[in-house]
Amino acid sequence: MTDFSGKFFWYELMTSDPAAALAFYGDVVGWTAQPFGPDGDYNVVSGSAGPLGGVMAIPAEAKDCGMTPWWGGYVGSADVDADAERLSAAGGSVKRPPEDIPGVGRFAVMADPGGAVFMLLKGSSPEGMDAPPPMAPGHVGWHELYAGDFDKDLAFYTGALGWTKGEAMDMGEMGSYQLVSQTGSTDFDGMTGGIMPVPPMMPVPLWLFYFTVGDIDAAVARVSAGGGSVLQGPMEVPGGAWIIQATDPQGAMFALVGSKGEG
Repeated sequence: MTDFSGKFFWYELMTSDPAAALAFYGDVVGWTAQPFGPDGDYNVVSGSAGPLGGVMAIPAEAKDCGMTPWWGGYVGSADVDADAERLSAAGGSVKRPPEDIPGVGRFAVMADPGGAVFMLLKGSSPEGMDAPPPMAPGHVGWHELYAGDFDKDLAFYTGALGWTKGEAMDMGEMGSYQLVSQTGSTDFDGMTGGIMPVPPMMPVPLWLFYFTVGDIDAAVARVSAGGGSVLQGPMEVPGGAWIIQATDPQGAMFALVGSKGEG
């Protein structure tokens, strides 16, 4: 089983309409869904290589605090309490202290120095997960941070989480786009994401996850037909892939990565 310590491995949508969101992403990305838990109010979604995340309603207490539909990512942890303390000392902050989820594991809600939120999770099951193959259909093919504090955030992820740096690309007035790898690679093909300063049009710093599809133009058509909105793209990126950034019908931001002229 893959060691996911310090790496994103689970992705969760909190939304105002789980049933509608499942239908939308099932069509756009090709996920299948399976209810989880005694109440069936959490749906595990799977891509071509197995489960990758879940969809649930925004909890009442979070909704009362103003939470809107949002995609969050979980980083693996061997010791959530120790990691929460360690990451806080490295410049991050604890947004929700470590606690247990019965039958699932122990988690904490964190923020990096610039304010982007992510979660820590140690599963309670001795059975782990295998990492999907690169660019497996339906799985996350790229992780992108719109950093609230570029320098501190880059130091945080490469230092406290042990990620490695690849090439940095000059984006002119928008600053630098720093390629990073969660797997220790320094080669371009081993990069798993990028960090850039939060652009003016973004309301807050955040992590954006790119789900892998086939033909990007066909995916754009499915997004529009399903009631989503394409914010940017299709745009070609280094390596020959094509991307879009979009919002789903409930308003959660997500992204797709694909190709031109393939299924």
